[in-house]
Amino acid sequence: MSGDTEPLVRRAARRLRGWGGVAAMAVACGLTASLTLLPLAREGSDPAAPGANSGAGNGAGGGTGVGVQVRADTCRTPEASLTPSTEDGPSVRAVKERGKLIVGVDQSSYRWGYRNPEKGVLEGFDIALARAIAKDLLGDEDAVIFRAIPTNQRIAALDGGKVDLVVRTMTINCKRIEQVAFSTAYFQAGQQVLAPKRSDITGYDSSLRGKRVCTAEGSTAHEALEENSFGAVFKDEGDGTKDDADLLTVPNQLDCLARLQLGEVDAVVTDNALAAGQAAQDPAVELKGKPFTKEYYGVAAKLGADDLVRRVNHVLVGYRQGPWQAAYRQWLEKDLPGIPGPPAPLYK
Repeated sequence: MSGDTEPLVRRAARRLRGWGGVAAMAVACGLTASLTLLPLAREGSDPAAPGANSGAGNGAGGGTGVGVQVRADTCRTPEASLTPSTEDGPSVRAVKERGKLIVGVDQSSYRWGYRNPEKGVLEGFDIALARAIAKDLLGDEDAVIFRAIPTNQRIAALDGGKVDLVVRTMTINCKRIEQVAFSTAYFQAGQQVLAPKRSDITGYDSSLRGKRVCTAEGSTAHEALEENSFGAVFKDEGDGTKDDADLLTVPNQLDCLARLQLGEVDAVVTDNALAAGQAAQDPAVELKGKPFTKEYYGVAAKLGADDLVRRVNHVLVGYRQGPWQAAYRQWLEKDLPGIPGPPAPLYK
C-alpha cells in the first residue's frame, strides 16, 4: 500500500466508528480498491491484446460483418440480439489463436464480480458466466484473463481493443446499442435508491429534494437523474474535466458506497442487484422504495464482432437451462430472493 493511500484509509476508518466494524471494513476496502486499482488491472498472464494475432482489423470486434444498428430515437427493443451460432468468424478465430479470452469485469461488486480476500481470486455471478463462455470457446473455463475496469471505462475498453467482452452488470439500452454489440439479456434488474436506514429518504421521489445523491459516471442511474432528479444534488462542479471532484459522480459504482459511509453523500442510485450486495456488506444501509426502471444486463462486445456475439448467445441458450440457476443460488439468492429464472432471449 502506498504512503498516500494508507493514511486515507485509516482516517476513513476512524470516521466510521458510528457505523460499526462491518461498515468500516467495507469502506476501507472500497477506498483502497478505488485508490490502487489501475484502469486495466490484470489477473493471470498478459498475452497480446485482442486482435494482436489476427492481422489488422481482425481483433475483438474487428469482424467485417456489422450487424444492423438501431437508431436510439426509434429504438423499441434494445435487448434484441443476433441469433445464436457456433460458426467461427474473425473475432472468434482471434480468441482461439490467442488461446485466452480477455474479459472486462468488476472486482469490487459483492456477489457479482469481487476479489475473494481469502482465496485472492475473482468470484461472483458475472465471473461464473465469463468462465462458461471461455469453456465453450476454448474448452477450459480457466482460459480467461480478467481485466478489472471501472464503470465509466467499459465501452472504452472494448473500443480500444483491451478486452474481447465485458461481463460487468452492463445494462442494455438504446444509447449503448449504438456504441457496443450486446448479447441477449442474462439478468433483469432495476434502478433503486440506497440510503442509511435512519434516513428520511423513502425512495426515488420528492424525499430526494436537496439531498446529495451519488452515481457512477456513464451509468443508467446518472441518466435517470438527469431526466428527473426530484430536486436532488447529483452533479459535481467540473464533471468530465480535470477539476472533477469525483464526489457525486464517480468512476466506479462502489465508490458511492464509500461516500455514503463517510457521510459525504446522502443516498446512492444504482441497480438494485448491485445495491442488494452493498446492503449485505453494510447493515447500516438499505434499499428504499421500489425499483423504478426495468433493465437488462447483457454481455458486451465491440461493434462489428457479430460472430462473437452470436457465439455468446449460443452459450446463453445452454446456460439458461441449469447453470444460470446454479449460479443464482450460489451468488445472488440470499440477497435477491424470489427470482424465478433468467429473462427469455429476444432476437432480431
